Amino acid sequence: MGSGKVTDWQGKNVTVAGLGVSGVPAATVLHGLGANVTVVNDGDDARAREQAAELRERGVTVRLGDGATLPEGTELIVTAPGWKPDKPLFAAAAAAGVPVWGDVELAWRLRALDGREPAPWLCVTGTNGKTTTTRMLASILEAAGLRTAAVGNIGVSLLDAVLGEERHDVLAVELSSYQLHWAPSLRAHSATVLNLAPDHLDWHGSMEAYAKDKGRVYEGNRVACVYNVADKATEDLVRDADVEEGCRAVGFTLGPPGPSQLGVVDGMLVDRAFVENRQKNAQALAEVSDVNPPAPHNIANALAAAALARAFGVPATAVRDGLRAFTPDAHRIAHVADLDGVAYVDDSKATNTHAAEASLAAYGSIVWIAGGLAKGATFDELVAKSAERLRGVVLIGADRALIREALARHAPQVPVVDLDRTDTGAMLAAVQEARGLAVEGDTVLLAPACASMDMFVNYNQRGDAFAEAVRELGA
Repeated sequence: MGSGKVTDWQGKNVTVAGLGVSGVPAATVLHGLGANVTVVNDGDDARAREQAAELRERGVTVRLGDGATLPEGTELIVTAPGWKPDKPLFAAAAAAGVPVWGDVELAWRLRALDGREPAPWLCVTGTNGKTTTTRMLASILEAAGLRTAAVGNIGVSLLDAVLGEERHDVLAVELSSYQLHWAPSLRAHSATVLNLAPDHLDWHGSMEAYAKDKGRVYEGNRVACVYNVADKATEDLVRDADVEEGCRAVGFTLGPPGPSQLGVVDGMLVDRAFVENRQKNAQALAEVSDVNPPAPHNIANALAAAALARAFGVPATAVRDGLRAFTPDAHRIAHVADLDGVAYVDDSKATNTHAAEASLAAYGSIVWIAGGLAKGATFDELVAKSAERLRGVVLIGADRALIREALARHAPQVPVVDLDRTDTGAMLAAVQEARGLAVEGDTVLLAPACASMDMFVNYNQRGDAFAEAVRELGA
């Protein structure tokens, strides 16, 4: 199907699978281009009915409560990223020879609509750290005087970015594994896979399929494929990628960098990739203290962001200035307060074991608040690696027994408080119990290693409850 001209879409029969944050913009854009758009949606709740009414007023056909049947005459499906590949709608599409795109694929195809000069994409994916790295990257690009935006899975529509009136020199694009699965044509200027750990395996079906979808971000890269030296799987994805001639593999490491790497030397972030004679020369980019907060995994995020920015040609001073200007999003290793010599830190965004491991590694002596929905995860490796840092543990949530059992196996000496409550006062009780376990110099760390929806609407609400509990404790 053509996609580079408005006329390519006139009269095309396009089915949009799913409403929500991606489906509504996709349907609106396609209808505006002259396509015959039908939206199918599994749900029929109040929010879906409200969105459907708005689309119908514009002339879009909407079918609520029926996401399984392929509308007659469909020539293309544009799907919300969360729709699983094994849904009956996609089986029917495959049988009929109908292609399936995601909203990222649609944005990529439309980026040069009617002769627009498209902004290059610098893409970020990985199991953890995507949003922080993408926003760091945008901050660095802005410090270099470039017109940019942080878009994609970060919550800002790529369609709005590529079709809006505002022009960009370059885009910092966060991509999830779901989005990459449905974006076969994407070809970035440069991209990174920050790390790989088991996640969303119920959607992808296996770790191999999950990694393969993450690795799509490297396909066709023009300048640099940025990988994590400490995570060999990310380098393997670079080796497997079919890139443009001259595209380079660039590593980032928390140790001293080798040639074609960025790393850390004597408290400095250092570039040995984008310098002349990288066998012998290095360029200081920023101090570790310029990274906020300077936890190890966040330094790695900063190095990845710096590598992508340097691949785009920004000067070293812009890396420093961009990192200094960057403010982390809420609930990401956010310092809440110090009470009686004990630090209280909110990392509610640590919703899986990989993220929690990175969070725990940032502190020396910890009272850990953990638990929630495990999403099929196991906790033995996490507990074994973190046991020596644990002063105590307070467990909350539906699947806390899984963590308790791992603690019994790998850290039997660590005191554990098991809170069997899901009421609104449960977080205050957890913080009070943690305070009782902590001594001066400790960190009480909310890094749940689990999803939040058993007790909270989302991880934001969970983090807010923790911060409020800490404030109440200090009142």
